[in-house]
Amino acid sequence: MNLSHNITPVVSLIAGILILLIPRLLNYIVALYLIVIGLIGLFGTGSFRL
Repeated sequence: MNLSHNITPVVSLIAGILILLIPRLLNYIVALYLIVIGLIGLFGTGSFRL
């Protein structure tokens, strides 16, 4: 199972819902999303097997 293909849409969906519910969190949500995607890109998915 490749986690990067499975977690990206889930994180995007959660971020989108949170932005709709609480627009003030937009900056934090975008920042966290970029950090998570960046870390997955840097370290790969070898240590994140489910």
